Amino acid sequence: MKRNKLNRTIAKPVYTFLLVTFFALLSFSGFGGQKNSVDQNQPGHTPVFTQFVYQGNDEVYNNHPLEEDEFYNPILQGCYPDPSIVRKGDDYFMVHSSFAMFPGVPIFHSKNLVNWTQIGHVLDRKSQLKVQDAGIAAGVYAPAIKYNPNNDTFYMITTQFAGGFGNIVVKTKDPFKGWSDPYKLKFNGIDPSMFFDDDGKAYVVHNDAPDQGKELYNGHRVIKIWNYDVESDQVIAGTDKIIVDGGVDLSEKPIWIEAPHIYKKNDRYYLMCAEGGTGGWHSEVIFVSENPRGPYKPAANNPILSQRYLNPNRANKVDWAGHADLVKGPNGEQYYGVFLGVRPNEKERVNTGRETFILPVDWSGEFPVFENGLIPMEPKLKMPEGVVNNTGEDGFFPNGNFTFTENFSSDKLDYRWIGMRGPREDFISVTSNGLEITPFDTNIKAVAPISSLFQRQMHKKFTATTTVNYKPESENDLAGLACYQSEQFNYVFGITKKNNAYYLLLERTERGKSEIIASTRIDITQPVQLQVKADGDDYRFNFAVNGGNFQNLGGTVSGDILSTNVAGGFTGALIGLYATSANDTQPE
Repeated sequence: MKRNKLNRTIAKPVYTFLLVTFFALLSFSGFGGQKNSVDQNQPGHTPVFTQFVYQGNDEVYNNHPLEEDEFYNPILQGCYPDPSIVRKGDDYFMVHSSFAMFPGVPIFHSKNLVNWTQIGHVLDRKSQLKVQDAGIAAGVYAPAIKYNPNNDTFYMITTQFAGGFGNIVVKTKDPFKGWSDPYKLKFNGIDPSMFFDDDGKAYVVHNDAPDQGKELYNGHRVIKIWNYDVESDQVIAGTDKIIVDGGVDLSEKPIWIEAPHIYKKNDRYYLMCAEGGTGGWHSEVIFVSENPRGPYKPAANNPILSQRYLNPNRANKVDWAGHADLVKGPNGEQYYGVFLGVRPNEKERVNTGRETFILPVDWSGEFPVFENGLIPMEPKLKMPEGVVNNTGEDGFFPNGNFTFTENFSSDKLDYRWIGMRGPREDFISVTSNGLEITPFDTNIKAVAPISSLFQRQMHKKFTATTTVNYKPESENDLAGLACYQSEQFNYVFGITKKNNAYYLLLERTERGKSEIIASTRIDITQPVQLQVKADGDDYRFNFAVNGGNFQNLGGTVSGDILSTNVAGGFTGALIGLYATSANDTQPE
């Protein structure tokens, strides 16, 4: 009614002019749905990904189906290392290292230690996470999450090797609602953790170098403790003290005593640490004291967790076990320990990275011992009494063999999608046609934010497939799939342009040097499906045009450069939807 009245009161020429101007402005500004009305089958200069499907198919899960009272171990597959866990009431929260991934420190929630939901990331904004110029193996290490009942506050303390931070702590009253900006802590070293005693006093423990001039051998480290002021959120100057020198037995030259946690039981203080380095000699050891500041005496039966003494040819091998944290189980009596471990492939290479495992802990004696933690680990565990396994259902994180499908139809992406060195929101937008990635002028080899949306590789045998619509403007433009271990080691499977033709190429980068393994001209007038299939160390890159049959490009290639063994560092392989306007390799 009002519009009709307005139409009658405006002179026709003026009204026509206003209408033309109005729609012109809509067109210019991109409002009015113009962007979303573009035919998704017509490729544009900004790549649009319309689907991503990840399917895991590991033999260990096919050969070991679950019974009703069982769940799989690891509880988090793929690169979720250095777990730390805390309980408040019926709620468990668990965090993990994230290195240069953005956002940082994934945080999970559970009511029963079996069914886990990712509720976000602790460090999810630029004021908390400054990894823009950090290599993949730098950034955020070994977070520890603790709850202080004296002030009803959660703390996450970690080392951030980037942005001038060093050791930091953030805090919150509610982990579901986000965390504070960091408080920079005035001490050196790595792997900090906190302990809050019943009397209200607080402490920080961490790994550090020996006092100057007292280093006895390579890998000689110490554990220090500081008193902590919860009012100023700072260690108290002058209170630092070495409480472990070298490890359990200094005469045996133990290496890399680290990842300390203090627990209190029966009015005694237990210090648990990793020892042996985060590789084949990794283990967990325990000490006891009458005072949180020591002196600490090691248990006679150390280590209390390790896989280092076992047959290297054992079936379903789990290795490198350590870097653990303890928590009481759902019944309040049984303890459990979470820790990292790896599952090498048939060539002993570690492509899935350090994963999160769990074991029950027997603490009926003086010292805790991981049940079956010194014998070959099994792929399944008995669930805590009364727990129903809902893993992979109703928002719970999956494990075992599973399929993850992302249609990019929601503005809120799944939390397992991450960026590298910068927020994913800086380069993605979800439209009605799919996920648009605006290419950065940095490529995958840069130690800088790159425009790639990553997921973790979670299986030795998997298939990952995506569909992309894309028309590169120049030889500098490329978009497609990436398998990424680091800026120095990766595969790129992408569409680019050379002269007036369009090509699909497979590029291998090893130690920063790139080579084109294969390339082929490709029709980009219809959607292109890109696929990577892995079977242990064997990777194959396939493509299909307009829904046709898949064709292989480059044959079978080795996943060696995607393994920790070859690439070094501390991460597992990532699978990325990748775009760049700084492509520096061309098809032949």
